[in-house]
Amino acid sequence: MNPQNETAKRVVVCGGGVIGVCSAYFLAKKGAAVTLVERSAVACAASGKAAGFLALDWCDNGPVESLARASFNLHRSLAEELNGAELYGYRPLTTLSVTVTESQSSSGSGGKGLPSWVDGPAKSPSTIGTTQTTAQVHPQLFTRTLLATATEKYGVDVVVGKVDRVQAEGGRVESVVLEGGRVIDTDAVVLALGPWSGKFELLASMFRVYGMKAHSIVLEPKEPNAITPHALVLSYRSSRGGEPMDPEVYPRPTGEVYLCGMTTKEEVPDDPDQITGNPESIRVLKEVARNVSSHLKEENAQVKAEQACFLPCTDDGVPVIGEIPGLKGCYVATGHNCWGILNGPATGAALSELIVDGIATIVDLDRFSPSRFTSRKKGLII
Repeated sequence: MNPQNETAKRVVVCGGGVIGVCSAYFLAKKGAAVTLVERSAVACAASGKAAGFLALDWCDNGPVESLARASFNLHRSLAEELNGAELYGYRPLTTLSVTVTESQSSSGSGGKGLPSWVDGPAKSPSTIGTTQTTAQVHPQLFTRTLLATATEKYGVDVVVGKVDRVQAEGGRVESVVLEGGRVIDTDAVVLALGPWSGKFELLASMFRVYGMKAHSIVLEPKEPNAITPHALVLSYRSSRGGEPMDPEVYPRPTGEVYLCGMTTKEEVPDDPDQITGNPESIRVLKEVARNVSSHLKEENAQVKAEQACFLPCTDDGVPVIGEIPGLKGCYVATGHNCWGILNGPATGAALSELIVDGIATIVDLDRFSPSRFTSRKKGLII
């Protein structure tokens, strides 16, 4: 148990998704006395319903390159430390780009360069990730395993409640107030609210975070051992015409197969429990499944989940990570878009260094600082 004595820095982490949980884990590991506040349930939204895909170099030559590379490596070391292969499905895998056209005839039992289970009208496979550069986790199991370790080994306290506001005095954080009036005194706060960042006045006054609604289904094939660890990124053309879609297929070591895609821009509901998938989007994903593989047709696979989640996006496409200008001790971590599971560990580790040591060394956070918005939003009212 991590001793939470009077000298330990008190930190309240708001949000029980992967970003908040990673922040809580690394803060507590560095000796902070951490309270994590989650309004509904840990990993109840995107962190529980995402693909869990990890890529070393897919963000290269962009603003997130250093964060992604550091985080990919952290995922590997965390899996070794926490027995990730057994507890949350961590494994390297090969990733293929594949073209699927519904009107074409089936390729039979796996075309050239395709896994044998990809026996629909697929062609033009290309390897875009190897076992050295791509991997996966089950995102909900990863997030919950990390939090279980944080609570049992490092003494993180979990509180169920909705954050109402951050209270400050003299430009410095003093406490976090929950709906209902509960006050949690603190030295620092991390606002890891995902797509709900846009509904929190303090953050919305500085920058915009909006939600992209992504749909997914989870199938359980009758013959899971036939499904090899090959992730598929599809260029998919429907027989109904229109522009190609880009759904993705992720077999999991649990025996399930996860398919996602059909992203739309919609208003984020107040309550994560209110999020449901659009019927037409779910129908299309089922159609994709049956055209990719006979193992994923209705008669050969049980549908375990039809779902949707909101990805937190920023206007400049870059996450917001760092201390809020003009408010000492108030930190934000949001806007990771579709790379939240990948970039959670490095985000949490870097924030823990920034909060406890005063500087982040694992990743330079300057590019992600909320101060980049201050030229647009002058002044901060608490």
